[in-house]
Amino acid sequence: MCRLPKLRSARLAAIWPGTPKAMEAIIHRLPASSPDDLSAFHAAVKWGAIRPECLVAVIGKTEGNGCVNDFSRGLATMAWRQALGANAPAVALVMSGGTEGGMAPHWITVETRSDERADGPGQGSPALAVGVGRTRNLQPHEIGMDVQIDLVAAAVAEIKSKAKIDSVHFVQIKCPLLTSERIHDSHMRGFETATTDTLKSMGLSRGAAARGVAQALAEGAWSAVASTSAGVELMDHEIVVFGMSSQWTGGLMIDSAVMQDAFDIEPVRAALARLGLKSDGQLNQASRERVVALLAKAEASPDGVIRGHRHTMLTDSDISSTRHARALVAGVLGGLIGHGAIYVSGGAEYQGPPGGGPVAIIASKESKQ
Repeated sequence: MCRLPKLRSARLAAIWPGTPKAMEAIIHRLPASSPDDLSAFHAAVKWGAIRPECLVAVIGKTEGNGCVNDFSRGLATMAWRQALGANAPAVALVMSGGTEGGMAPHWITVETRSDERADGPGQGSPALAVGVGRTRNLQPHEIGMDVQIDLVAAAVAEIKSKAKIDSVHFVQIKCPLLTSERIHDSHMRGFETATTDTLKSMGLSRGAAARGVAQALAEGAWSAVASTSAGVELMDHEIVVFGMSSQWTGGLMIDSAVMQDAFDIEPVRAALARLGLKSDGQLNQASRERVVALLAKAEASPDGVIRGHRHTMLTDSDISSTRHARALVAGVLGGLIGHGAIYVSGGAEYQGPPGGGPVAIIASKESKQ
């Protein structure tokens, strides 16, 4: 049986393994034909591949616009809550809208299980480790402010410690945004919000959350591992910390890289090589099957130039620049991996250098038989 601790009602509600047995992280990537299509999940449960009681997080890419009014995220969240029933409050549901270009809508399910085969932690080589948690709800006037940075920093630091993660490679966060109603409510109570532009609030929230990660991990001006996504469907932060740990066991590992710009594929290729997936070109079929998940951030270069050439992502008034950036980076990474079932989130404020972004790859340690 999985031991899923209850969420606490204090400042931080974190989920972490609390058993003397070694813990194992299990990841599945599942296709989705619509934002509420969980047929692949139900099939995996029926086959015994996924144990719902062991789920700690679901990370999804849905085919909405990724902006304030992207209701595909809310629809996906509702579908998962219905499917998980009483276990839903213990599972972080991180939904990111926007599958422009060749990106395929999909789910990434994250389980943590106690490995009954191991007598205790530290068995074998380091393995993928996962910690999950939440902050308290923010007030609208706290979004994009120092208090948001501090809340995220405290949460990430505690999750990392409790999950016994030695090295952090990716921190996926779902954070809140401002709506007209939230802005009005705040002003009626005598508080000024960081902005009255709901779309701009997404960037402010993402940036504050990313700075919180950088603060927790002592990274500096920006984070090399943060991936933050804003949504209307929550007012707190759902946080999933991925890393490597000698205290965990299992057949998965993770490595990460930072793209300096949207075409900077070589750091990602180097990360794949460190995972034993070295390739001078696109991954072959055997290597491709070892890649369980690829997660990345993307943004339009703020100076309007990529490697000396002008781009129009910031001046195309018909389409948000985040949508352009997702399609571009998904195409670049998809060309390397060999398919479009990859997670690329737009808007990379303080997540990698301007115009770039962090990338993480989760892979199996051995080829599938």
